[in-house]
Formats: sequence, structure tokens, C-alpha cells
Amino acid sequence: MSVQDPGNQRHQQLVHALHLTKDVAEMERFLVDLCTPAELRALSERWHVAKLLDEGGRSYREINAQTGVSTTTIGRVARFLNEEPHQGYRTILDRLKEA
Repeated sequence: MSVQDPGNQRHQQLVHALHLTKDVAEMERFLVDLCTPAELRALSERWHVAKLLDEGGRSYREINAQTGVSTTTIGRVARFLNEEPHQGYRTILDRLKEA
């Protein structure tokens, strides 16, 4: 999204709203209100895949067999985990290791 894209402003407002949650319970309530059950499932699956990829030692097919997540989604998560500059997955995975 470009800076001038009106969707970018809405995106930033959502990020700000997520940041305002005070604890896990508030975040969960907000996400349940915000997302459909399918959207929450998809987000949860991507996060689970990111953790499995970070652990290493499993092929995409093994992760697919274990989770039911498509190899396309697994590949996308892997790309964002290892190649994209955002490093959102990496940041949170590393924080979990520190905790």
C-alpha cells in the first residue's frame, strides 16, 4: 500500500487499535469481534505454521500433513519469515524465545 492509498490510513488505524489493547483477554475479545471464525482460524494457522517453520526439520508436505494448511500458505509464511523485509514473524518469534 502506498502512503497516499486511502486503504493505508485504514490499515494504520487498525494497527493502532490493536496496539491499544491492554492485555491478552482484551486482544482476544477484539479479534473475536473483528474477525469471522474463518479469518481467526486462518490467522491462527499461519502463526502455527510460522512456529513450525522456525523450529525447522519439517518439509512443507510434513507441515501440510500435520496441520492441513495448504503448501501454498506454508510457502507464503516461509517467504515472509525468511525473505521479506517486514520481519514481523521473526520479531515476535524471537520475543517468545526471550520470554
